[in-house]
Amino acid sequence: MEEARRNMTKVSLKNGTIHHNVFGHWGAANVMMAPAPKGTGIIAGGPMRAVFEVMGITDIVAKSHGSSNPYNMVRATMDALNNSTTASEIAAKRGKSVEEIFG
Repeated sequence: MEEARRNMTKVSLKNGTIHHNVFGHWGAANVMMAPAPKGTGIIAGGPMRAVFEVMGITDIVAKSHGSSNPYNMVRATMDALNNSTTASEIAAKRGKSVEEIFG
């Protein structure tokens, strides 16, 4: 349990979905995730669906490519979620405001 607590990560969501398309990779498993409009639900396969339900994601479209090994799919899903960013994070990296980026 201690190791699980230390390895927890934060994932920012926008209205129950992710901010943008993301890709994840682990071993031979590749996953693609895309935000979905409200009311779409979770469109994903077994292990990915379980991760999304636990995280509180309500609307997402996901596709797995390559290996169907559940361990690798979960790790690839977590890799993709860790690769997702928000507009404010990108603005902070560039030293600009969010308005300047979208301006």
